[in-house]
Amino acid sequence: MAKRDKSLRFQPSGGTRTTQVPTGKKQRLTIERLSNDGRGIGFVEGRTWFVAGSLAGEEVEARVLGAHGKVVEARTERVFTASPLRRPAPCPHFGRCGGCSVQQMPHDEQLALKQRMLAEQYSRVAGVEPDEWAAPLTGDEFAYRRRARVAVRWDARGKRLDVGFRAASSQDIIAIDQCPVLVQALQPIMTALPEMLRRLSKPQALGHVELFSGSANAVLLRHTAPLADKDLDILKAFCDTHDAQLWLHGESGPQPVDASAQLGFRLEPWNLELAYRPGDFVQVNAQVNTAMIRQALEWLAPRPDERVLDLFCGLGNFALPLAQIAREVVAVEGVETMVQRATDNAISNDLHNVKFFQADLSQPLDKAPWVAEGFRAVLLDPPRDGAFEVVGKLKSLGAERLLYVSCNPATLARDTVELIKQGYRLKRAGILDMFPQTAHVEAMALFEASK
Repeated sequence: MAKRDKSLRFQPSGGTRTTQVPTGKKQRLTIERLSNDGRGIGFVEGRTWFVAGSLAGEEVEARVLGAHGKVVEARTERVFTASPLRRPAPCPHFGRCGGCSVQQMPHDEQLALKQRMLAEQYSRVAGVEPDEWAAPLTGDEFAYRRRARVAVRWDARGKRLDVGFRAASSQDIIAIDQCPVLVQALQPIMTALPEMLRRLSKPQALGHVELFSGSANAVLLRHTAPLADKDLDILKAFCDTHDAQLWLHGESGPQPVDASAQLGFRLEPWNLELAYRPGDFVQVNAQVNTAMIRQALEWLAPRPDERVLDLFCGLGNFALPLAQIAREVVAVEGVETMVQRATDNAISNDLHNVKFFQADLSQPLDKAPWVAEGFRAVLLDPPRDGAFEVVGKLKSLGAERLLYVSCNPATLARDTVELIKQGYRLKRAGILDMFPQTAHVEAMALFEASK
């Protein structure tokens, strides 16, 4: 066999291999700037590092959570040189719990970050900015969240029940006995919940737990096997102690133990009460939700003689306040059960000039019977995917004013491009701080037809 010429370099088939950064590796680096999701960005040996819990200008030690190609995701383990903007995190679980991601920033800096995120999407995707930027719509920085899902998992090897919130970028569960973003009414329940669940006889059959606060407090337990009578007694006693409804979610879906129990929330300025069930979409921040509705009514300015269209209407969060002003409101939702719930909400609040319809809003609207008379004003509050299929048809409805509520600036900017093509002008826009302590951005935009 011929000897290999040592002067030649042989490479594996497929070209040069890239050494992957191992999970758990620690790296010291400088943070150059912040990304749109609030993570710090640094550069090491040709790779871009996204480091949670850091701020621009800081020198930190980061632990790798995962890597793909030349992108490394990491979290801050230690700060060598701190930004003057850094504050002590108000929650002891910050950095491990996956719920809040920007507690190291003062609240005004969080708002500035979210404003930049919205402005950059408009500039980069749509090439426009509004005629007027509205001030951020804000509420309390903490104790705002009226709904939460608590992770529960039986560790068979350790023979223990883990109860808490999911860790950042992981399926691990971080034990939580307090959460500063929960409303005060849920804090005692959250504190006592782990000990109560560990008393149940079949911990391996427990799924997640959901907590609700509104016109009543409630605890929902997801379980994958029938509950023993003594376990049900423990759950009932716990909920009685905390003045909360008990809901169970087995094979048949969520059901209250007391058949007369009902969940709901009030929209106080309009003297409205909206009922819902676990699984329905409800805004988790009551204070900002109320402010959002008030601002939407102010911007859209429906008149008493107008017919208004509310798309992606859900339980009637916007439709019912609109019905107190406009001549008629047509509200459309894709989920049939939500349509029925919204209809019941209108009846229970003695509103008879609002009608709810089920429709697939990814399909053309022109054949729907409720379209025929047209609309002067339209409000839409779509999911993260946006409303691209819908906005392409709005001009044909005769709409002079459009109010778009968005939970994703990227799809809002994309849909803005389509609205501008139809002849609408972006008059006003601003952020809604629905989720303080996170980088999640919600926004509101007003469009008017060009004259």
